[in-house]
Amino acid sequence: MPDKLKTVRTVETLRAQVSQWRRRDMRTALVPTMGALHNGHLRLVEMGLRTADRVVVTIFVNPQQFAPSEDLDAYPRTEKADVEKLRAAGAHLVYAPALLEMYPEGFCTSVSLAGPAKAGLEDKHRPHFFDGVATVVAKLFIAAGCDYAMFGEKDFQQLKVVTKMARDLSIPTGVIGVPTVRADDGLALSSRNEYLSDAERATAPLLHQTLQEVAADVRAGKSITRSCSAGKKQLKQAGFKTDYLEVRVAETLAPVKSKSETELRILAASWLGKTRLIDNIAV
Repeated sequence: MPDKLKTVRTVETLRAQVSQWRRRDMRTALVPTMGALHNGHLRLVEMGLRTADRVVVTIFVNPQQFAPSEDLDAYPRTEKADVEKLRAAGAHLVYAPALLEMYPEGFCTSVSLAGPAKAGLEDKHRPHFFDGVATVVAKLFIAAGCDYAMFGEKDFQQLKVVTKMARDLSIPTGVIGVPTVRADDGLALSSRNEYLSDAERATAPLLHQTLQEVAADVRAGKSITRSCSAGKKQLKQAGFKTDYLEVRVAETLAPVKSKSETELRILAASWLGKTRLIDNIAV
């Protein structure tokens, strides 16, 4: 029941609770977050409840995935409000560790990646990012020992990185991708959307609109290179500064060698003012 939601702070108590559920033959789903929860996160909880008997949500702002120039200190921390949202959503356990619980004194191990993590997309502009993500996610997977883990497709490269990492390291947690949750105007929900000014928020949906137009052109047989260039030009004219807008093979994120590839994905990251927006859609 929602009113029985508990918050735990240590790996020991997290494992004890999940083990108790396992002894009762209950399946568990993990929803890793950095807090500042919105409806996109709550959709992950909803899908976790559909998939498993119990849902564990983690709240931890992971410093290892922030570069010195990025917004670690400014990242919103709203644990009390987050817990109330999770209680209403029906989650069963919140794991909200302190920094030293996750990274004790002398911690010196990290996960090193290749494959989707070196696709020349997010990694090109944030080279530190996925090693930090993979390290904390591996720790959470191992600490919780859940049957499933729910990740949003909005962070599509991250989804592919985490899926490959779990498979390569034989971590017995099945990674499940959940479709992106959007506002009525198409903007993908993100904790960083709150950084947008009113004028920027009105412009922001153009990113998703542009991806739709590029995808339609590619499906119609037009040149991928020219379609992406036109999309970047449209965004620039609207005031965006684009890091990348690329069509890639969906499974591996490798460059497209032939349009006969079975599944393609268009991915983009673009700045609007001081806010970096990312999005992707199937082609």
